[in-house]
Amino acid sequence: MDEEKLGEEEPEIKEEKTDVSIDNNPDKVNASKIASKIGEKIKKNPWMIVSIVLGIAVLVLLFFVLKGGITGNVISENDVGENVINFAKTQGAELELVEVNDKDSFYEVVVSSNGQEGPIYVTKDGEYIIQPGISLTGNVVNEQTQTQQPPADIPKSDKPKVELYVFTYCPYGTQSEKGILPVAKLLGDKIDFKIKQIGAMHGDFEKVEAERQLCIEKEYPTKLLDYITNFVGSEEIGNCKGDASCVDPKIDVLYSKLGIDKNKIKVCMASDGESLYSAEEANSRNQGVSGSPTLIINGVKTQSGRDSASYLATICSAFNNAPEECLETLSSASPSPGFGGSTTAGASSSAQC
Repeated sequence: MDEEKLGEEEPEIKEEKTDVSIDNNPDKVNASKIASKIGEKIKKNPWMIVSIVLGIAVLVLLFFVLKGGITGNVISENDVGENVINFAKTQGAELELVEVNDKDSFYEVVVSSNGQEGPIYVTKDGEYIIQPGISLTGNVVNEQTQTQQPPADIPKSDKPKVELYVFTYCPYGTQSEKGILPVAKLLGDKIDFKIKQIGAMHGDFEKVEAERQLCIEKEYPTKLLDYITNFVGSEEIGNCKGDASCVDPKIDVLYSKLGIDKNKIKVCMASDGESLYSAEEANSRNQGVSGSPTLIINGVKTQSGRDSASYLATICSAFNNAPEECLETLSSASPSPGFGGSTTAGASSSAQC
């Protein structure tokens, strides 16, 4: 699901006069001439492909509105990712595919260039790059303002059930955990809060950590949130990239700090880890959850800004009668994706693993 910053400054895009031709099919925009015009600029700055110039984005969006220019065919996530990478190569840009997320009406293709990640948005038929957020009315979309507003369709209850589904090493999952855990601790037993495991997509080490957290929840339920807070807040653990020889000594330090018996967790993982993990996987499938993070409140999937203030507002909107803790002021600084305690500006509430 804020993506890591692409750079301190947005690349300047100067308006150019460009010939746009229509091929023999009057319902299809021929963008090849536009693409060739920007090829040299993309070579100098690969991240220009993220927007592919405002002009072509506007043309495509207008075409969709006026002509219904989507073919209606839907290609797979693998195919659309390959299309983006191949198109980038034709323009002299070397991008690496990170992941593809299905956003219902379009695909979000997350790519990497020189260690920096960013999204490219593509129609479901894989034929057009689009630029969401361009308003045909001229209004400017302020995502931070949007995410501060709690959704109106969350069912209310006396004790809201709040579930955050994550992969343990997903950078956007750890980002959301860093934002929501202060809220969970503030509200305490006034909410039914759970960190739920989806499974493992980054490697076996992610399954190991999921089993570890499930066993801590089983054996030391009151210490789980403190463990996760320390786990996601450790840049050193993140730098291990799941390597057991690097991670395990650091986990032992957390055990000692929190008063958790290492051997008790080890025995649990050996005897119950697989069954606990399988139950979590099955639950995620039953809930239709595949992306990390996914927030479910009172049985409804919802979006929230990933800073603590936004999470507090979203969760408190689910009370029949909000407690006084909902009046507390929490940080509105969005945690950075990944491990560690840094923050980031302009956080996105949609980036997922």
